[in-house]
Amino acid sequence: MRLHTYIPGIRLQPFIKNFLIIESDHGVVNKILPDTAVVMAFRFRGQVQHSMNSGSRGIAPATCISGMRKTARLISYTPNTATLIVTFRSAGAAAFFKTPLHEFFEQSIPLDVLVSRQQLDNITEQLAAAASHAQRIRIIESWLLSAVQTYEPDPRIQAAVQQLTLQNIKIRELSYQLNISQDALEKRFRQQVGATPKQFANIVRLRKLITQYTPNQTLTALAYDAGYFDQAHFIKDFKAFTGQSPQDFFKSPAFC
Repeated sequence: MRLHTYIPGIRLQPFIKNFLIIESDHGVVNKILPDTAVVMAFRFRGQVQHSMNSGSRGIAPATCISGMRKTARLISYTPNTATLIVTFRSAGAAAFFKTPLHEFFEQSIPLDVLVSRQQLDNITEQLAAAASHAQRIRIIESWLLSAVQTYEPDPRIQAAVQQLTLQNIKIRELSYQLNISQDALEKRFRQQVGATPKQFANIVRLRKLITQYTPNQTLTALAYDAGYFDQAHFIKDFKAFTGQSPQDFFKSPAFC
């Protein structure tokens, strides 16, 4: 598998973290952990299949949008597959879609629910015919720029995302700091980010725990560092998040 990462142009950087082109000459399976980003995928060669922890499987459409998740999934690429991924920043996808983003939580749906089929067919045809990856990025950027001209970000939601990313803070305290009711904060956050503040915070803390893990930590210390006081609850959430128990995950070749 070959991964090519591209940083968006300056006008798109407030909304998009990066573009990623994934190429697979041979069949390969990749585990995707939950993240705080909505993503779009444009498959212009081959076939891709999604598999969930629940055991459900399905062929991904050529163009799709995937909401935030609290569970891991497996992505299977057939030989000679190529896909362009747009990774939005937290709340960034709200600049392009009017549909409340929490409707896509734990979902991967065809992008033609939001964008005309004719427009998407035109984009995927251009991507397949492009002479280089740089040209493919220009095609996607041109389309995205045409859709973001009048968007005004919500400063309270941007501040909430930043606070929840940097620290472990109670939602009630966060709403007080931002001078907004808790109900209003949660409603706006779900619509613009794609998850509740609590779900978002849980993804942040589990990803941070995995990043900062050291081999000498005990399971009790791991749970405590993640803000859990019930080890059984921690193990349940961690297994949903990664598809494995903490012991198995940190011993797996993919992590090591």
